[in-house]
Amino acid sequence: MTTRQALSQGLVLCVLALFPIAAVQAGENSEAGDLREFRIGMKIADLPAAGYRDFVCAADPAQKLADWAGYLACPADANGWREIGFRYDPGANPQPRYNDPRPGTRVAGHPVALSLFVTEGEVVAIRIKTDSAAPLYLHKKAFLLADQVMARYGQEGWTCVKAAPGGDAEPLGGVFIKEHCEKSTPARHLIVDRALYRHPGADVRNFVNSSEILIEGVATKP
Repeated sequence: MTTRQALSQGLVLCVLALFPIAAVQAGENSEAGDLREFRIGMKIADLPAAGYRDFVCAADPAQKLADWAGYLACPADANGWREIGFRYDPGANPQPRYNDPRPGTRVAGHPVALSLFVTEGEVVAIRIKTDSAAPLYLHKKAFLLADQVMARYGQEGWTCVKAAPGGDAEPLGGVFIKEHCEKSTPARHLIVDRALYRHPGADVRNFVNSSEILIEGVATKP
């Protein structure tokens, strides 16, 4: 085994040892509240007026928004949905900041980018995507968020497609994950993508590690 392979394998083992799979935090563990106080079907007028900041059009981050109501300035996708990106406001909730001095928008401990899809003044989907710019000690855990979400909704009933190494993707320390999964519950359609691999010849610290979750209402699923 080369020095680079040993480092890669050690990195993966460190991830698994330091961050066991856990349940999504309270307040994010029911379909009535899909993420904090957000839920599919909410009206724009009912979205929280405080606690969130940095509203942008996710498809065009240069387009800043004053608040949720500005969603009509965002381009519509093929479904007619408009995607609003946002962040938690750390100043609005000092207790978590006291318990965890590391700032940022997180879900179940993972730094994430969040967005709501809105059409006709109603939330139809929520996207949670791990932040690739997170510090290395957090970025290396990113694929585990997908495991947490899948465990939260139950391990049964998922339909998954797994890709094999090849092309510009090869195992990282003997581990390769490139997977797309979907599941429907009576109230939600869930799409989970996760990845853990490296590009051939890339530095051991430069690797792909991500989770992306899309929560849709069954009635609004295209």
